[in-house]
Amino acid sequence: MTSTAVHLSRLLRWGRTLARHGALIGIERDPLTPAPLRRLVRIARIGARVPKEPRYADALEAIGPAAIKFGQALATRPDLVGEAAAIDLYRLQDAVPPVPFPLIKASIEQALGRPIEQLYASIDEKPVGAASIAQVHRAVTTDGRHVAVKVLRPGVEQDFARAIDTYEWAAAQAEGMAGEIARLRPRLVVATFKQWTARELDLRREAASASELSRGMEAEPGFHVPHIDWQRTARRVMTLEWLDGVKLSDRSALVAAGHDPRLIAGTLVRVFLRQAIADGFFHADLHQGNLFALADGRLAAIDFGIMGRINRQARLWLAEILHGLITGNYARVAEIHFEAGYVPSHHNLAEFATALRAVGEPIRGLPVKDISIGQMLDGLFSITRDFDMPVQPHLLLLQKTMVMVEGVATSLDPDINMWDVAAPFVREWLRGELGPEAFLADRMLEIGRLIRRVPDLIERIDRAFPAPGAAPPPPPLPEVQVIRVGGGWRYAAVAAIAAAAAGAFVMWFV
Repeated sequence: MTSTAVHLSRLLRWGRTLARHGALIGIERDPLTPAPLRRLVRIARIGARVPKEPRYADALEAIGPAAIKFGQALATRPDLVGEAAAIDLYRLQDAVPPVPFPLIKASIEQALGRPIEQLYASIDEKPVGAASIAQVHRAVTTDGRHVAVKVLRPGVEQDFARAIDTYEWAAAQAEGMAGEIARLRPRLVVATFKQWTARELDLRREAASASELSRGMEAEPGFHVPHIDWQRTARRVMTLEWLDGVKLSDRSALVAAGHDPRLIAGTLVRVFLRQAIADGFFHADLHQGNLFALADGRLAAIDFGIMGRINRQARLWLAEILHGLITGNYARVAEIHFEAGYVPSHHNLAEFATALRAVGEPIRGLPVKDISIGQMLDGLFSITRDFDMPVQPHLLLLQKTMVMVEGVATSLDPDINMWDVAAPFVREWLRGELGPEAFLADRMLEIGRLIRRVPDLIERIDRAFPAPGAAPPPPPLPEVQVIRVGGGWRYAAVAAIAAAAAGAFVMWFV
């Protein structure tokens, strides 16, 4: 087990880096920041040339690969870091200097157990992309297929394990301060991040996610998932179909290639809704760099390291919430939040519906370009605070992906109205899921299951038995020893050291 001294050493080093890039300015200026923490932040920036505008992404890039990935996770949580920080963190390109090819070659041969010449007729030594976890090389297989070969960077697993260990420790110290910090649940933020990286650090799991998504999207002919070469895939190496297409980040190139950006934007929104609402399994990293327009007009995606899942009941709630916002039925949206347990039952249902109306009405019917995202987020975050709504970890990825999809769609079609595009799909899916045929089918299945469980039903009824459709339990959190040094200011100061460094962003109150 890592000692407290080691954790503090890492945090202080990271905290100094954050201070040099102005990433602690928000904590220092926020009136809700505890006085001991504010003093520590001021100490951290002594002698540093702090820029006028914070450079959060630059700071995390300077700290290392795990910090870059953690920054990407924090970019999905403007309720934790603030809107300005979230926008800056979204620009993390995850680009790092590539690993020399001899090391990559050795890694491929070790992972696949054969000389590279027996696997690929040729492979470009210069990578087409190098990221914090892996890099990608273009190759041709011995049977003549053009493929992309993704290889984990040597030692990346150990780097992430050390960093996450300290993140968990720091989050426990921060959460131990209670108050607003406890409601935001920083330990769950780190636990979710740990789950993401576990998938990304085992390329077999990423390959399996691509295969599963491909099967689920067979009903969407306008969307393509590259095929996996399982014979050339292992834990540290993944080989998949090479895609020749135009990145959605290059709008002018899309137009030059004969594509209609408006059609692509509509396809992207529809594809995301099908994945998230109809299937409950979605690509959770749909930024422009991971999306391509193929020559035949189809939309294609790569990089399946971050995927999200939502159970059927949660998807029904989500679809009803979206439909209620689209139609202005705020009373039903409020009821769903109470049914799902997202809002504590001691709050007033009608008051919550009124709060939702205050956020939803100003943006209904407007094109995205006319909507103030900042005002909307500020209103939504105020609601979560005012109604004591705890973080729902199973919805974190969904929230992030919805914002990301909206951003990509808007860059392609500035006049797109997300509500109008979503309404037909959501309405049709709800009709299929909540209509009489679906009701009868669900009841028959439920009766069959109950009959099979009769022998042990009574015995199980008094145990911890999840209600149908309850939100999935949060991931297990590790036992972390929280520092207790006397009381009062000394304890707050020690806890603040952790929060000021690795937990700097999670300490930012909106």
